[in-house]
Amino acid sequence: MSMHPKPIGPVPEDTARVARAAFPKGTTYIQMRDALGAIYEDEDFSELFEVRGRPAIAPWRLALVTLMQFSEGLSDRQAAEAVRARIDWKYALGLQLTDPGFDFSVLSEFRSRLVEGGKEELLLEKLLEVCKERGYLKVRGRQRTDSTHVLGALRVLSQLEQTAETMRAALNALAAADLDWLREHADPKWFERYARRIEDQRLPKGKEARKEYLQTVGADGARLLAQLDDPHTPRILKTLGEVEILRQLWEQRYVQSPEGELRARDPKERPEAAYCIESPYETEVRYATKRGMSWIGYKVHLTESCDEGLPHLITNVHTTAATATDVKQLCAIQEGLAKSGLLPAEQLADAAYVCGSNLVSSHACRIDLIGPTYEDRQWQAKRGEGFDVANFSIDWEKKAVTCPQGRKSIRWSETKTARGRSMIHIDFSPNDCAACPSRPSCTRAKNLPRTLTLQPKEEHEAIQFARERQKREDFAALYSRRAGIEGTISQGVRAFVLYVKLATGA
Repeated sequence: MSMHPKPIGPVPEDTARVARAAFPKGTTYIQMRDALGAIYEDEDFSELFEVRGRPAIAPWRLALVTLMQFSEGLSDRQAAEAVRARIDWKYALGLQLTDPGFDFSVLSEFRSRLVEGGKEELLLEKLLEVCKERGYLKVRGRQRTDSTHVLGALRVLSQLEQTAETMRAALNALAAADLDWLREHADPKWFERYARRIEDQRLPKGKEARKEYLQTVGADGARLLAQLDDPHTPRILKTLGEVEILRQLWEQRYVQSPEGELRARDPKERPEAAYCIESPYETEVRYATKRGMSWIGYKVHLTESCDEGLPHLITNVHTTAATATDVKQLCAIQEGLAKSGLLPAEQLADAAYVCGSNLVSSHACRIDLIGPTYEDRQWQAKRGEGFDVANFSIDWEKKAVTCPQGRKSIRWSETKTARGRSMIHIDFSPNDCAACPSRPSCTRAKNLPRTLTLQPKEEHEAIQFARERQKREDFAALYSRRAGIEGTISQGVRAFVLYVKLATGA
């Protein structure tokens, strides 16, 4: 299909007259057209269509229909019917009252073009751009960020079901790709064992019987992989996605002894959850736990504007694996906001996003990251009467630290943690600490001097400043604005199915 951009005219006179008479106070879509105009233009979607061919329905209208369809939770058929029958939809789309609309299949084709062309975020970006131009979204204003879990649309599988279903999926893919090869190499028992979907009621009963079944499935998979690794096996079979999933899952679930004996891995021997496949039908979902809640799926981070007197608009949606920690996503979220020209001056976030490096990187982007910092867990800070890090004077240029009693440190060593973070280790003299009258307020270590572990200068100072700020009375009032994002998340879950309930099928 081809596209020939045309200028967008005003709402037809008859449509506007009837809409005003039917809805004197307007509707959401009438007000949207009056306040924001058409929002989209055909040129926004020029990359998705050919220059020649059958003319397509105006892409700007399809984009707007997609937006309204989502807001009401309509199917494609229902949305196409709304275009034909509803006056306020015709007003928003600038159509004549007599316009017959279009076939519902056009909507799914338009969405496919968006996804295949990598333009799935264009609808939100253009809407925010128009809101910014009209003054509904403040540049360098205040925004807030939070996350929630997203459940994978799949049935949770046990270990037995995971392995058997992965084997079944691989066999089905091989049958579709080269049935003759599979007939030649498959064990006749495999048809009976893997022909139907593996469900709990079809599995052997009893612990020992199930353990034996798990070993049998493992041996079947290992045999199939060995046949696929044969040099004479067609390359196309080796590169099938289902075969690669089988290979990965077998590496995660089984281990082979030097004698060649295959056994199922103990749960403690398996890789981290971030790398473990949970289903052969949705390989990106991961198992995660947070504050006593566990789920299999993803995590989504929402950022919205929250300036007083202006609409609260979602400015960024960032989806990650379920196992990805919030603290490591802030930079990616801010990069997305910068790309859209929507970086805030203040960003409210909970403690999961706040750390020294994020405070520093936010400051570099001229963003004031506002949120509770993690507590100093040293007993000196918890008691409130000992000498915590804040009581020590640090000379960063001379790489020296002075304790509250005026004693100088004797060692400053910069090290790396197991995760690659830079840290500074400080040692004081054993002789100074042993004779110090304030030793009970400084350290409980017997016969050992006081030591400190510091973050790099910028991170350390950012954390200290944030801790002091959150003690002030005005901090609670400022930070209270963050709670509003929870209402947005609740609306997304209840009204727009932000999280996907588990389906009953595999």
